Amino acid sequence: MVFFKHAIFALFFSSALSLSGFGEDRPNIVMIMADDLGYECIGANGSEMYETPNIDALAAGGMRFVNAHAQPICTPSRVTLMTGIHNSRNYIKFGILDSKAITFGQVLKEAGYQTCIVGKWQLSGGMEAPVKFGFEKFSLWQLTRRPSRYPNPGLEIDGIEKDFKNGEFGPDLMTDYIDAYLENRDKEKPFFVYYPMIAPHWPFVPTPDSEDWDPTMWRDEKNEPGGFRTQKYWADDVKYTDKMVGKVVASLEGLGLREDTLVIFTGDNGTATEIVSQFNGKNYRGGKGNPKDGGTHVPFVANWPGTIEAGSVSEELVDLSDMFPTFVEASGAALPEKLNLDGVSLMPTLTGAGSREKDYIYCWYHRDGIRQKASQHVRDAKIKLYSDGRLFHVKKDPKEQNDLSKGELEASLASRVEELKIALTKHVKIAASADAPQTKLREGAKR
Repeated sequence: MVFFKHAIFALFFSSALSLSGFGEDRPNIVMIMADDLGYECIGANGSEMYETPNIDALAAGGMRFVNAHAQPICTPSRVTLMTGIHNSRNYIKFGILDSKAITFGQVLKEAGYQTCIVGKWQLSGGMEAPVKFGFEKFSLWQLTRRPSRYPNPGLEIDGIEKDFKNGEFGPDLMTDYIDAYLENRDKEKPFFVYYPMIAPHWPFVPTPDSEDWDPTMWRDEKNEPGGFRTQKYWADDVKYTDKMVGKVVASLEGLGLREDTLVIFTGDNGTATEIVSQFNGKNYRGGKGNPKDGGTHVPFVANWPGTIEAGSVSEELVDLSDMFPTFVEASGAALPEKLNLDGVSLMPTLTGAGSREKDYIYCWYHRDGIRQKASQHVRDAKIKLYSDGRLFHVKKDPKEQNDLSKGELEASLASRVEELKIALTKHVKIAASADAPQTKLREGAKR
C-alpha cells in the first residue's frame, strides 16, 4: 500500500492541474450507496416483493448492471469504494479508514469539484475526518457517536453534533441537506455528492409513511437501541429508501442539472440474513457478511441522460473499486500514478466509446482485518475460485453447494479456471506482501 504525505500529495496535484486543462463541461457526480440492500430487492432486477419505482426509473433511463459485487459488509465496502484499492492492501479493521489513505473526495476536490458527503460515516477519525478526506461539507451519522439514525436522530453536521427530538426522520434530514446543498452551491463549479445512505440497514422500524409511524419513538434514547431485526417493516424501509433516491433525483431535475450529472446507485453489501425475499420465483435469503453471492451481489445503476443509453443492460463485471477511476476519468482529474488503483474505469462502458479490460473480480475479506483468516477469491459471471481451492459455478450454483474442485471439468470451464488460478495467485502474493504492515496498523489502531 502506498501512503502520501499531504504536502507531497498537494504538490503533485498542483503540478498536475496546471497541465490538465480542465474544461467547463465536466459532469457533476452523485454517488448513492444504500446500506444493506442486495440485488434481489430491486424491482428492475426481478424483485417480486418491494416497490422501488425511483431506482427502477434510473435503470430505465440509464444502464443496469447484472454482475456488480461489493464487499460482504459495510466498512470493507466503504474503504474499497472511497480508495479504489482492494482490502488486501489497505484494510485495517472494522470501523476505520486509514488516516493516510487518499480518497476520491480528495482527488475530485483538488480537481476543482465542490465536494459533499451525506449519510453514514462509520470510519472513525473524529469531526475533522470528512474534511481531511476531501469533503468540504457534510451531514453524517456515526461519525463521533451512535445515536438513533431513524426517528429523532443525532447527526454531525459541518462540525457540530445536532440532536433532533421533534419527530424528524434521519433519511429525510439527509436528503434535505442534499437539497439545500444543491440549491446553494457555487453555480460556476461542478460538484461531487457522495451519499452513503443510512437506510435500509436495521433497526427495521416504521417510517413516516408507515401506518404505525410514531414520531415520539426513541425521543429520550441517547444511543440507538439494539434489536428491531424482524422482517415486519422491511418492505416499508426499502420503499422509503427508494423514496429518498427519488428525492435527490427530483432535486437535480428541479435545478435543471440532470443532463449534466452522472448518478450512480448501488449497495454496500447483501441484504441482512434475517430478510427473506421473493426473487425470480424463489425465496432468497439475504447473505450479508458472507462472501457468497448473497453477501456481495448488489444492485448497480448508472444514469446520465444524453450520455448513457437509456434502457441498456450490461453484463460487465463491476466491483466498488471501479468507482474511483470512473470518477477520475469522467471529471478529467489528474490521478497520481503511484496511487496504484485496483479498479478499472467504467467510462468506456457507460459512454460506449471503447472497450474495458476487466475479466474478473477479486475479493479479500475479513470483517476485523485478521490477515491469516481472510477469505480470498476471484470470480467472473460464472466461475468462482477461492484461495483454499474451492471452485463453484456460481451462475448455476449461487449458494455454492457443489464444489467442482474435486471432479473433472469440461474443457470450456477448465481453461477458464486456469486463467482464474493465475489471477488469484497474483493477488494472493500481493496480499501476503501487505500482511506484516497491515497487521502492524491493525494492532496499533484505535476506534
